[in-house]
This record gives sequence, structure tokens and C-alpha cells, in this order.
Amino acid sequence: MTILSVRDLRTHFISRDIDNRVRVAAALNDVSFSVSAGEVLGLVGETGAGKSLTAQSICGLLRPPARVVGGEVVFDGASLLDMAPDDLNRLRGDAIAMVVQNPRTSLDPLTRIGEQLVRVHQAHRRVARPAARERALEMMAAVGIPDPTSRIDAWPHELSGGMAQRVLIAMALMNSPKLLIADEPTTGLDVTVQAQILDLLRDLVARFNMAAIVITHDLGIVAHYCERVAVMFAGGIVETGPVGAIFDNPSHPYTRNLIAATPERLAIGQASMLGGPPPDLYNLPGGCHHRDRCRYARDVCGEPPPDVELAENHRVRCHFAGDLPEPAAAATAKGAAA
Repeated sequence: MTILSVRDLRTHFISRDIDNRVRVAAALNDVSFSVSAGEVLGLVGETGAGKSLTAQSICGLLRPPARVVGGEVVFDGASLLDMAPDDLNRLRGDAIAMVVQNPRTSLDPLTRIGEQLVRVHQAHRRVARPAARERALEMMAAVGIPDPTSRIDAWPHELSGGMAQRVLIAMALMNSPKLLIADEPTTGLDVTVQAQILDLLRDLVARFNMAAIVITHDLGIVAHYCERVAVMFAGGIVETGPVGAIFDNPSHPYTRNLIAATPERLAIGQASMLGGPPPDLYNLPGGCHHRDRCRYARDVCGEPPPDVELAENHRVRCHFAGDLPEPAAAATAKGAAA
């Protein structure tokens, strides 16, 4: 069952320059994807691609000058973009929960962790304090915190980074959400703890039949913990599909470069550069936004690329989807030689 459906989502940063002229940065452009109950979708791309902004746009967490200017976001049959602010606020932390990347800045250092968990539950449920505290103990146990009864009254500074992240996950689960968004949930944790946290998230999604979005720049995380992946570039999704299909047959040039730039390929000398800095969102190139960084670009790339379905649930936005030509430099060299 589809829990979240995003269609043609567009978010712009609208401001004025020193001469009072309006400036618009097209930060998200026609973003479309869906995620179902029990599924983990990986949202990947380089820094600045629009991953976290997508999550903020979905949850109504944007601050000026950012503004959603178009599209639709349907959660469990309800339109989030048309929802009254108070109704959306009640939804966040309840049916929709987020886990952010830095628990040290997300937990109140002056409040014991049990009290923070209790407050989250009572903010959305009419329950007595003892029942809320019992729920907190239950969720602490669910996320693998040993001996919850002795740790529930700990201060945040008394927890390790991994344990603090487990508390944030417990907080996200306090009200049995249908959608969990994890934004770089293992940044700053060592490799062993990263694996533990990601294993935990995957197990919890299956146990509670949630839909989950994992935002990351780490393709290794996607390969091991996600069922599907959406690849973002310059505020748009250029390719989406099952993890196996994307990794075995990356069909957009950017996806290919992203996979080729992983540390594993770098170690064996197979990495390629991504092709330069991201495009200026205030002055995006016409047609395909990737064309200035694409070694396959041709004249046709000056036109907007089609959204092509290569196989079931595998889509790519490219004029040469599934049939990339020779790199432009190689084709030019052949022509000169002839």
C-alpha cells in the first residue's frame, strides 16, 4: 500500500538582491516518487542535490525564503500541501516522524531522555504520565537500549553517540508513525555503530510495517539497506528504480558517475569524476540540467529530457535512456580523424 506519493514537487528560494530585484533559485524541480508500507527508499545524490530540502518540503518545515510553488504530496490519502498548518503540525511527530543526523543538537541537554520521550508521546496522545513513561521504556527496549529502566533517567551527555541516536529513533517511534524519514542518520558514527543503527532501522520498518525514506550520499548504505533508490541531481530526480536494477544497469550518466565515484571503485582505480561543480540554481541551464557536466551531451540535450520507463518501476530522465551514445569527446575525435 502506498503511504507517500510525491508528484512534480517544486520548491524555490525567492529573494531580492541589493537592487531589490527578485531572484529565484529553482531548488527542487518536478520531484516525483512514492514509497509503500514496509519499504525503504534511498534518496541519494551529492551535497546540494536537494535531498534534505525534499524532506523539509514534504513535512512543511520550510522557512523563508524557501517556498513550495507547485506539485502535490499525498500522505495516506491526504494532501499535505493543502493541509492547515495546525493539522500538519499534529501530523508531524505522530504519523510522520523524522530522525536527523546529529542527536547531540536534537536532544535537549537540560532534560533527561525519559522526560523528552514522555513529552513527545503526550503531545499527540491523551495519556497519563505513567502510561507515557511505560511507552518510553517499551520503545527504548525496541531500539536495543540495554536496561531501559536504569537509562531512562539519564542525561543526554551521559550517552554515547550511537546510544543517543537510538534515543532519537525511539522518539520517532513513540506514536507508531506510518512514515519515517531518516536524514543522514549515521553521520559522525563509527562504522560498527553505523551498521548497528541501519540494521535497527531496517528491522523496525519491517516489524512496524512503516514506509521509510533514508537520505544519504553513501551508495553503500543504499545497496545494503534499501529496496528502491531515487537519484537526485540539481533539485530533480534523474533515475529511480529497484536497487538491483540501478546498481546493475545505471542508465543516467549522472547515476553512472555517482556509482563510479564510490570509495570502493576509487580504491581499485575505477572512479570517475562527477564532472565539476553543481549547476547554479539561480541560473539553471535550459533543457537537461546535467548537460554541462555530461560527456554524452548532444544538441538534443538542449531540450527537456523525457521521463522514460526502462522496465517495471525503473525510470530515467534522459534523451538517451538505456542507449547512451559514445562520449561526445570520443565522437569528435573520430570525426577529426576521418
